[in-house]
Parts: sequence; structure tokens; C-alpha cells
Amino acid sequence: MADALSVIPASVVRNLSDKLYEKRKNAALEVEGIVKQLAVAGDHDKITAVINLLTTEFTYSAQANHRKGGLIGLAAATVGLTSEAAQHLEQIVPPVLNSFSDQDSRVRYYACEALYNIAKVVRGDFIIFFNQIFDALCKLSADSDANVQSAAHLLDRLVKDIVTESDQFSIEEFIPLLRERMNVLNPYVRQFLVGWITVLDSVPDIDMLGFLPDFLDGLFNMLSDSSHEIRQQADSALSEFLQEIKNSPSVDYGRMAEILVQRAGSVDEFTRLTAITWINEFVKLGGDQLVPYYADILGAILPCISDKEEKIRVVARETNEELRSIQADPAEGFDVGAILDIARRQLNSEWEATRIEALHWISSLLNRHRSEVLSSLNDIFHALLKALSDPSDEVVLLVLEVHAGIAKDPQHFRQLLVFLVHTFREDNSLLEKRGALIIRRLCVLLDAERVYREFSTILEGESDLDFASIMVQALNLILLTSSELSELRNLLKHSLVNPAGKDLFVSLYASWCHSPMAIISLCLLAQTYQHASAVIQSLVGEDINVKFLVQLDKLIRLLETPIFAYLRLQLLEPGRYIWLLKALNGLLMLLPQQSAAFKILRTRLKTVPSYSFNGEQFRRTSSGNPYQILHHMPSGSQINEDGDGMQDGGNSHNGINFALRLQQFEQMQYQHRMHAQAQAQSRNSSTTSLSKEVQRNEEPRRPSSSDMSGPPTRSSKRGPGQLQL
Repeated sequence: MADALSVIPASVVRNLSDKLYEKRKNAALEVEGIVKQLAVAGDHDKITAVINLLTTEFTYSAQANHRKGGLIGLAAATVGLTSEAAQHLEQIVPPVLNSFSDQDSRVRYYACEALYNIAKVVRGDFIIFFNQIFDALCKLSADSDANVQSAAHLLDRLVKDIVTESDQFSIEEFIPLLRERMNVLNPYVRQFLVGWITVLDSVPDIDMLGFLPDFLDGLFNMLSDSSHEIRQQADSALSEFLQEIKNSPSVDYGRMAEILVQRAGSVDEFTRLTAITWINEFVKLGGDQLVPYYADILGAILPCISDKEEKIRVVARETNEELRSIQADPAEGFDVGAILDIARRQLNSEWEATRIEALHWISSLLNRHRSEVLSSLNDIFHALLKALSDPSDEVVLLVLEVHAGIAKDPQHFRQLLVFLVHTFREDNSLLEKRGALIIRRLCVLLDAERVYREFSTILEGESDLDFASIMVQALNLILLTSSELSELRNLLKHSLVNPAGKDLFVSLYASWCHSPMAIISLCLLAQTYQHASAVIQSLVGEDINVKFLVQLDKLIRLLETPIFAYLRLQLLEPGRYIWLLKALNGLLMLLPQQSAAFKILRTRLKTVPSYSFNGEQFRRTSSGNPYQILHHMPSGSQINEDGDGMQDGGNSHNGINFALRLQQFEQMQYQHRMHAQAQAQSRNSSTTSLSKEVQRNEEPRRPSSSDMSGPPTRSSKRGPGQLQL
């Protein structure tokens, strides 16, 4: 310090700390002249002493005016050193940088001014302090004082000019600092950062594209800034980088793909659009690099397919198709299981379009990588079954196509139908609302006969008898009414003469026994009229309840549909179809006379002619029945069904043991009656227990002996013919 004072007059030292700017400025000019003379003389020791004086006694002083004088003095000393300033920068720059965080805004302003003048002198030599200067400028760009901001902007422009022309700038050392600052929310800082990114990217010798993954997320973050100007600047920078990516032979797609996937789910519409646009380009350009990221990319695309913004939907669909068209192989890192998991999760999307595309992906993977999909079947099967309850018919039909693709293998076919029956059992509303759609579509995709045989096998051993009855009734109704099952109906119509029809009849019979109306329908369809009549006769012991009558009503109305046109035409030959008439009359007798079904069937039977077209004579009777059938018919017209088969003129036995079938039906109906009785007893027991509990609560007194020994009242008895309601 003594050396410095020996070369700097006391008046200059005093004026450097004066409160008046003009005096400080004049003192600085004198310091500049002194340092210049010392530099010419090569006396760097004294120059060092002068700089130390300005630093310790002024820039680090507690007095603001001293700090201002020290800053202007350091700038003046640098100007005086000119070309030799570089060797003293280690002393000059740090105290100036320290002043950028000074509490006094004027000190911060003078620090900007000082560093500006220093930079003008040393130019590229001060690049060694670039990170520290950048960090200081980043903070000053958001300074609370407008004058400081303005001074910082001037300094910033000069530093940018110096960096762009310097060959000493290290992008590797700068990127960590940039990455750290990219998540700052202050709009001034964001503008500052985007400005630097744009400038550095414009320098041919600086490879900003190679470091793009380090600050890409920060740029995307700025797309949702409240400032329109910042959004524009960020978008412009991103557009420029995307163009560079298209033209670059070497790009790190993987790291950036992870960022884009996250940003595709942004709540900001513009951010989503930009991210999905980038993903679209990446899918086209990325090639093998993106294979490990396909699942993540798909997870970003599928929700965007249902985006409220049309532009996003269009780009997402295009990207989805592009991605699905790529023939990737598991050996190359294509993770089928991960893709399936994404598709499974998107089956729960609230948007129909997304669920549909998820199913298209599962179907596509099933076709291309069947073994891998089947190995992951347990992970997606439940979700696929749940999707059968989807409110969209298109989704349900696609789910069924996927199920059908899986069920091409016998073991999966059985598993599908078992799970489907289980699902119907757990969710009766699904059977009611979608059962027909599901079963009809499966019959088209997987062969109707195969489907019905398997359903029958499963339901034959169903322990939930109530559900079995409902399910059989549903299957029976579909069988009788669906155009998709016309071939199956034709096969059953020939059960008495066709071995294949017989096998199908017997296969269905076992489970159709759960429902009397289903069995009767099956017999009428198969033209086993004598057995139908025997089944109807066996119902004399059944509980003719409301459910029974509802099913019977449906059957009568079905007989009037085109499906049973052949049966109605057979009534034109009553002599040949004796058992058909008897069966229909049996049904008539089961119906209440005032019901609509009774009137429909009676009207139909009244149209049966009193004679046959081959001359067979019938005579009317005085009874309520319109016709009494003559049993002495010509041998060529007599149809009999015995225990071993059927005889129709010269036809051979068909191998159906109808006596055994009837026994099978009666046993199943007996199980249903026992089940119904057990349920009724359980309900009665619960009601009785509840009544006793209520009585105990309401009548706490102890009953007398006369109360306990008295006979039951007359009203408590129920006659054998009375119904319990």
C-alpha cells in the first residue's frame, strides 16, 4: 500500500472517494495516466500495488462512495495498462464481480460500467472469467433497479460479441451453469438465457446441438410463460434446433425423447403441440436409437390422440401410425411387455379414441409378436375383460377381436370363455346390456358351434344355478334370433337325421336343462317334437311362477318370428306332425287364459286345418281343443321317438337316447327346486329371527305358562295349496 501511495498523490486518493461523480471521474483519469506511465516503465510491482490499493481500500470499503471510486479506478487502471492488462486481470476482475451483488444499486451500476470498460480493453482475455461473469449478468438481468438492468444489457451485448469471436470459449464448462439456470421463472432471466442460447447456437464452432438435452427441458418450460415475447423466443429457438436435428447426421435422440414424453403431457396446449411435433419428427428420424423408448413415446402419443386441440390430435395420430408401421424386433431392444403395459393402462382412459388405439396396438402386437404377447397375457387379460363393459360398442368389438386373436390357441379359447362366464356371473348387467353383442361377435370370430359347445360345457357344471339359468336363457335367445347363428340353427334342425346336428343337440342339451323354456325351444328348433311334448308334460310338478311365465311368454312370441316359419308351415300337415300339435297344446295349457301369449298361441292353433293335404281325415270334437288327433295314421306318416332314437318312415336311428335326456332334464330341474327351497328357507329363517328380535325389544316381559302352552292360532296355519308370498 505504501508503494501505491508513493505513486498516487493524496489528493487523487481523496477524490476517488468523493461523493461527487465528477471528482471521482477526474481522479480515475489521473490513475489511468499513472498506471500508463508505470506500464511503459515496466514497473508491474507498483501497478500491482496500485490495484491492491483500489481493491482493499476502496472496492471492499464499507463506504459506498469508496466502493464507487474503487470500481471506476480499476477500470481506469485497465485502460492505462492497455495490452498488458491481461496479466493483472486476476486482481482486477474479482472485486468488480463481487460488486455486482452490492446492496447499493449505484455500486452495482458502476460495477457494470467498470466491467464494460475492462472488457473493451482486454476482449477475449477475460474469457477465463466467463462463467462468473455470466452468472453475475444472469442475476443483474432481473435487477430491481432499471438503470442497473440497462447497464447490464449493454455489458451483456459486449460479452456476447467477445464470446462469438473468441476461440477460447469452453462450451463444456458453460453448459452445467446454463442447465442450472434454465428452471428460473423470472421473465427477465428467461429472456437473458434464451438470448445466450440463440447467440451461441449461431456460432459455427460451438456445438450447442450436442448439448441440447441439457437445456431442452428448460426451453420447453418457457413455452408456457405468461409473457408472449418469451414464448415466441423459446419457440423460435426450438424451431431452429429442430431444423438442425433434421440436417444433422448424429443426434442423441434418446435423452431428448425422455424430455419430450414428459412435456407431451403438459397442461399447456402450446407445449403439448410442440412436444408432439418433435416426437413426430423423432419417430421418423430416430431409427434404432428410439427402439428402447417406444413404450414411453407411445404413452405420450395415446392421450394426445384424444386431445381437445385438433392440431395436436392430427399430429398424434400421424405419429401413432408411423410408430406402429415400424417393424421393430425384440432382439433389437423392442420391449413388447412395456408396450403392452402402456396399452393396458390406456384402456382405462376416459377418451374413446385413446382406448380404441390402445386396442389396435394390442391387436398389432398379437399379430407380430404372438409368443411375447401370450407370455404377458396374465398382465393384460383382466383389463381386456373389463373393457367388455366399455360404453362404446366400437371398443367392445375391438376387444372381442383381440380376444378372438388370443383364443386361436385351444387353451386360451377355453380360458377366454371361462373368464367371460365368470365376468357375466359377477356383473349381470354386462350380460344384460352387452351379452348379445359379445356372444354374437365371438361366434363370428371363433366359429359359432365351437363357442356354443364350450359355453354349454362350462355351464353344465355351473354351481350358481340361478346364474346358469339366466346365462342359458341368454344363449338360447341369441341362438334363436341372431343372423350370425343361422348355420347353427340349420344344423340343429337336422338333429334327427344328421350326426353332426345330433352331436350339437346333445352337447347343448346338458346345459340347456337349466331352463325349461330353453330346452323346449331347443327341441322345437331340432324338430324333436315328441321329446318336447314329454318335457312339457314333466313340468306338471314345477312351480309355475312369474319368471316361468315370462320365459314362456317370450317363447310363444318367438314362435311367431321368421325363425320358426318352418314350424308354422308344418302345422299345415297335422297328421304328420302329431307331436308338434301336442307340444303346442301343452304350452297353451300352461298359460293363463287371460294372458296375451295364450291368445297368440290359441289364435295360431285355430288356424290348423281340420284335414291334411294328403287326404287324412280329422274330425272336430265338442271339447275345448279344436282338434282331436287320430292316432291310426298311415305308416308313412307316423313319427315316433323311442328310448334309443327316432323313426320317421324308413329313416334309421339317430342315436339320441331321449329317455336319458328327459331324465337328465328332470334331475337338473330337481336341483333347481331344491336350490329355490333352500333360498326360501334361508329368507324365512332370517325374517323369523328378525321378527323375534323385534318382539323381544318391544315386549320385554317374561311370557306366562299359559302363553307358552296354548295351541297355535288358526291364522298361523297354511294349507297345502296356499302360496307363501
